Amino acid sequence: MTARRAGKMTVEEAGRKGGEATSTLHGRSFYEEIGQKGGAARRGQLGREGYSALGRKGGEATSIRHGSGFYAEIGRKGGEAVSRNREHMSQIGRKGGEARAEKVDQRLRERNG
Repeated sequence: MTARRAGKMTVEEAGRKGGEATSTLHGRSFYEEIGQKGGAARRGQLGREGYSALGRKGGEATSIRHGSGFYAEIGRKGGEAVSRNREHMSQIGRKGGEARAEKVDQRLRERNG
């Protein structure tokens, strides 16, 4: 951390104060709006293929970082969670299947007019 010099603020303190003032001035909705705009612009830049490539690279990096033991452990934990609450898992699986079937049916209706 940078020390104070002759009663002056450090760069860190000045940045924090400026950020707080800007946050107070604009409010939450301002940041939500610019976040939405930035997300839309990024989607336009990357497209489906770009996001697919990012996901693949992230998955590969995670795989290298954690190794097979990590995946075995999370698989075991997931299996235990499912076996403890079979009725709940059955219900959410049914709901997911029904929602998926409805989407497929809707697409077919749209296609066939």
